[in-house]
Amino acid sequence: MTIAILGGTGPQGKGLALRFAAAGVDVVLGSRDAERAAEIATELNQLIPGATGIISGTDNEGAVAAAERMVILAVPYAAHNATLEAIRNQLSGKILVDIVVPLKQGDPKLVDMPPEGSATEAAQALLGDEIPVIGALHNVSATTLSQLDHSINCDILVCGNDLAAREEVIELIEKLDVKAYNAGPAQSARCIEAITPILIRINISKKVPFTHAGIRIAPPDH
Repeated sequence: MTIAILGGTGPQGKGLALRFAAAGVDVVLGSRDAERAAEIATELNQLIPGATGIISGTDNEGAVAAAERMVILAVPYAAHNATLEAIRNQLSGKILVDIVVPLKQGDPKLVDMPPEGSATEAAQALLGDEIPVIGALHNVSATTLSQLDHSINCDILVCGNDLAAREEVIELIEKLDVKAYNAGPAQSARCIEAITPILIRINISKKVPFTHAGIRIAPPDH
């Protein structure tokens, strides 16, 4: 399997690329700068010499073309819509996995949701119903993703209007040895995306004795 990660040269994109490649999934990093993406791909491969997945890098359009089914959008929110506009005609037959959180400019402890209600819903509105948009991986620390000597310390909430696509994305994410939960339609992203600034607030608090916390769905202890 080959997946694309657009914004793959950023912290979350690089962390996800490492995790997926280590799990045996080939990854193509997409960027506006194809040369930079290729350089970072080489650096990442050197960090996981025993991995069965290979990381490569190119421009965004080339990465989407290389993806068999899944295209992960990991760009800053400021570039969210423009990136989707540029690749929308290439997404036919593929699933867009939107991990972008619309953090408030100048204050990442708050969200600034678009008129559609969430970044996931904005992406679905922009791309149209024929391209499934699945929101996922919003609440995972980029630092946690990049620390391959530790397991991912949280569960993953997955939402979107297409049930079959949600199930495909859950199957992909669980290759990272995490538990992913079906969180319902795209509207659920309004709640899921809003968890991220809460985690940021907690993680930077001087009163909290840890950083890079995530969320878990806790079963009963009886």
